[in-house]
Amino acid sequence: MKIPFVATLIALSALPLGAQTIAASSADLDAERTRLASEQKAIDDRFVSEQQACYKKFAVEDCLQESRRRRRAATDDVKRQQAAINDIERKRRGAAELEKLEQQKSSQRAQDADAQREQSLKSQQEREQRAADHAASRADTAAREAENRRSFEAKQRAHAKEQADAAERKAKAPEARAQFDEKQRKAAEHQAELARQRAANTKPRSAPLPDPGAAPAAPAASTSP
Repeated sequence: MKIPFVATLIALSALPLGAQTIAASSADLDAERTRLASEQKAIDDRFVSEQQACYKKFAVEDCLQESRRRRRAATDDVKRQQAAINDIERKRRGAAELEKLEQQKSSQRAQDADAQREQSLKSQQEREQRAADHAASRADTAAREAENRRSFEAKQRAHAKEQADAAERKAKAPEARAQFDEKQRKAAEHQAELARQRAANTKPRSAPLPDPGAAPAAPAASTSP
């Protein structure tokens, strides 16, 4: 029996689960199981030989009981070692399961953290977009109001100018009428003057009167032969 390995198993039982798992992972537990099985077979074979030898002795019953005690002690020791190996393997499997679960939880936490960061970033972007849209809407509303105000003021100025122009035309209407009538009168006079001049130019001229101081005209000479 390998006492150092048994001592190692007993010492491992007192360690925390993680330490047991790490330490036991370096031991060839399957080989140790094989060794213990061989040791148990040797115990059984030795017990059979001892039983046969006891029957040749005088104190048969005492010999048989002693043989049984040694076999029981040796078998109990083997069973303790096997139980220690089983306990280490069970704890190692449990530790592996816990580690697997912890990895899954860690992965899930990482995924949840990524999802939360992504959601936070998305929410932040949505808030920024809403703020930008709101600001753009306010700017657009302000621009439309300014344009409407300018249009209204331009219409007001145009209306005021039309009223002023109408008032000015109304105020100048008598003067304009007088100027128009004066132009008409002058035009009529001009036409009348032109008509007199044309009439004068078309009247036939009379013969001029004789000059009293002039000599009488000589008779015309005869042209007959």
